[in-house]
Amino acid sequence: MFDVSLFLRHNFARVWALASEKLTSLEIGYVSSVMVTELLSPSVGPHQPLNHIRASILPGILKLNLSVDYITDAMVGTISKSLVSLTHLDLRDTPLIEPRITFDLTNSGLQQINQYGKLKHLSLIRSQEYIVTYFRRVNDLGILLMADKCANMESICLGGFCQVTDTGFKTILHSCSSLYRLRVSHGIHLTDLVFHDMSATALCMTHVSLRWCNLLTNHAIKSLVSNTHLKVLDLRDCKSLGDEALRAISTLPELKSLLLDGSDISDSGLSYLKGRIISSLVSLSVRGCKRLTDKCVYALFEGSSRLELQELDVSNLPYLSDNGILCLAKSRVPISVLRMRQCPLIGDTSIMALASMQVDEDRGHGSSLRLLDIYNCGGMTQLAFRWLKKPYFPRLRWLGVTANVNRDIIDALARNRPFLNVASHGEELGIDQWDNSESLHMHDYDDVDELEQWLLEGEFEDDDEEMIDAEINPEM
Repeated sequence: MFDVSLFLRHNFARVWALASEKLTSLEIGYVSSVMVTELLSPSVGPHQPLNHIRASILPGILKLNLSVDYITDAMVGTISKSLVSLTHLDLRDTPLIEPRITFDLTNSGLQQINQYGKLKHLSLIRSQEYIVTYFRRVNDLGILLMADKCANMESICLGGFCQVTDTGFKTILHSCSSLYRLRVSHGIHLTDLVFHDMSATALCMTHVSLRWCNLLTNHAIKSLVSNTHLKVLDLRDCKSLGDEALRAISTLPELKSLLLDGSDISDSGLSYLKGRIISSLVSLSVRGCKRLTDKCVYALFEGSSRLELQELDVSNLPYLSDNGILCLAKSRVPISVLRMRQCPLIGDTSIMALASMQVDEDRGHGSSLRLLDIYNCGGMTQLAFRWLKKPYFPRLRWLGVTANVNRDIIDALARNRPFLNVASHGEELGIDQWDNSESLHMHDYDDVDELEQWLLEGEFEDDDEEMIDAEINPEM
């Protein structure tokens, strides 16, 4: 692990010249596209005669994962030509300003991808972290040129291709017969027509993500579920999807992860999942689905048994109250990740219910939760923090709270639960920067090590004196 930005450009290539030829996977959190191009270009080495061509750098790389300033034609072309064994290519850029044509990806750059025909996974994502920007110089022709060389591709992720229409996306579906994973984000021109003849293709997709594709309607989902082996379905921020989409989704027998943030679903729509796929779902997110109330929790969990659900996100639901969380606690679902941030009606009662929740007789109260996000929940007071002390929530590793409840209590809790990561400024917990929503288990909550286990099994007879002092002497 080292900071690439500390290297001068001419020294950067020298460092990598020392890398083992056995290196097969490389991930760099941030590097400029110019440095990548210079590193891999088979140019004349420093202080070498003109007839001395530098040997190939990193000849054994199979997987390359880079976050850069700009994804450019020059960089993509150099990677494709230099890394002859490459099977996985993940590129993500985060522009600070709108790219000029010399520092952007165009149809010409896409045509250079997969020179040696070995690529199985391709991801090209333009982040909008700093400005609203897209790959404006790529259109359907570029996708067509790329698809000609990617017939054997198994996974394709495209983010920010605002000029690509249904024609381009359909080309991918009909050209890549081995495709099992498709991810499209900010597909501004992607409509239901892309999927209307899915049953006519030979595709057997298991992972589909269509985030921020606002033109999609329920009809698209009805066609998409012809892929009956879908395991992961990410439809976040597809605002036109409603209950009829849920009815179609409920027929998927192998679905494990379902993300529906910001959609137009209702309590009755969620009830379609009851008795069908809810018993097999591992992850469910309905963040920001404004029409949902406590009834959605009853619809999903009341009377249910043997559920596999581990991750649940019910954040930003204005009508979800403590009554809904009480129902969830009574269901004894073995949830390890619970996000309910920015719910104005959630208060201390919810924390008490979760702290007292027993998943099974052999484990302690609140034992299953490893991540709990209660940031900016309207009803939280200092009382809730008494239930976050030992021995409650013994496996909790991540906690999101609001800083202005009481800074002293938060600091004392962080000091006296050394294995607990406390976030109090609204940051998202456990979210990977690449937002790899296709993974069934998006986060890695490490198992308890021997020292931690020894501490957890100790006696908790002594109260947390620091927290008691903080409660008695709150900040004014």
